[in-house]
Amino acid sequence: MAREYGGHGLGMVDRSGPLEEAGYSLFGPIATNVGAPDEGNIHMLEAIASADQRTRFLEPLARGLVRSAFAMTEPAPGAGADPSALRTRAVRGDGGWVISGEKRFITGADGAGFFIVMARTGGEPGGAGGATMFLVPADTPGVVVGRHLPTVDRAMLGGHCEMRFEDVVVGDDAVLGEVDLGFRYAQVRLGPARMTHVMRWTGAARRAHETAVAYVAGREAFGGRISDLGLAQQHIADNEIDLAATRALLRVACEELDAGGRASESTSIAKTFAAEALDRVVDRSQQLCGGLGVTADLPVAKIAREIRPFRIYDGPSEVHRWSIAKRAVKRITSGSGS
Repeated sequence: MAREYGGHGLGMVDRSGPLEEAGYSLFGPIATNVGAPDEGNIHMLEAIASADQRTRFLEPLARGLVRSAFAMTEPAPGAGADPSALRTRAVRGDGGWVISGEKRFITGADGAGFFIVMARTGGEPGGAGGATMFLVPADTPGVVVGRHLPTVDRAMLGGHCEMRFEDVVVGDDAVLGEVDLGFRYAQVRLGPARMTHVMRWTGAARRAHETAVAYVAGREAFGGRISDLGLAQQHIADNEIDLAATRALLRVACEELDAGGRASESTSIAKTFAAEALDRVVDRSQQLCGGLGVTADLPVAKIAREIRPFRIYDGPSEVHRWSIAKRAVKRITSGSGS
């Protein structure tokens, strides 16, 4: 974040190292205030918020005085991997808006100081536009945080919650950006947030890998150290390759973002590869640790549980592949004149 809010003003490339180190502990991102969803919300507010909104929402969030949540995903048939299915509505009222709808999988909702709520202000579900983002304090009448969904991961402060917005009244000053341009503004958040997720999870996967290497280097079986066995060495080498490739693809996407590009394709490629590669790294690490790899005596099993959902949130791998393939077909066919 900017220095005026206590940050260091780092670009995407430069923040990858600190965020990887923060992610080495599952609680590191929370302790250093670079965790999801706050880090992504800080980035978006810094880019879009008005001066008054920065004072009221960005500054306390950046300084760690409050937490926040991004309320977009909904129960079926509402928005999920397909944001255009958005069903939560915001209707103009006297001097403002009335927001009504249900949300699900809202990370950090329990205890958040405010929500960035995506609501439809125009068009119908399935349309490409018509969404608006609203800044809604948690104590606004009609904001209801429901149950924590019982997910496999546990490290996200505030859980992944169900929510309801029951005729929530906000003023025109609650609009973040411009009316009906919410999907466009969301791109300001999504690309960088995907990459900072990759940074943090790279740190966690590296910890699992280093734990496993230390274990097999000190454990003897079959007449020697496990680390001297060929199959163990293959797991170790494949982990090193996946970590190096993840960092390389991450850097390509971050350089494009730092240059001012949308980096839609490069962030999709980096996110998809990283989510699967880092999952492989942790899985191999469990295997290397044998029985201890599935116990709480080592951090590897917990990391495995926490990292698995990354293949789904911030866009499932299948949706990213669909997008990457569409771009490839368009690029190649248009280049050939077809």
